[in-house]
Amino acid sequence: MSYYFNFKAASKEEAKQKAAAEMDRVVEQQPIHRNDQKQALAAAGAFIDLCPEPKDGEVVHVTVSGSVTWRGDMDNQDIIGAGVNVTAGVGPAPKQ
Repeated sequence: MSYYFNFKAASKEEAKQKAAAEMDRVVEQQPIHRNDQKQALAAAGAFIDLCPEPKDGEVVHVTVSGSVTWRGDMDNQDIIGAGVNVTAGVGPAPKQ
């Protein structure tokens, strides 16, 4: 099962909060991602931390995608694979 989300944030702290909120939504829709939520957020936070705080006219851009594979059923999950991809960077804010 896989997920994808992206967003822009005014600060690194806001970006981490948005990542957490997005992962909460993923878990709500796909409960199996409770198994990799912590790891995905740790990866997102690490890449967000690599960036500087945005200057005036800039924002933090974040994209996260991930997946898990399992055997068994939804009540007895045996995770046999997982992955996450994170991109974080500082760039121009969208034009209004």
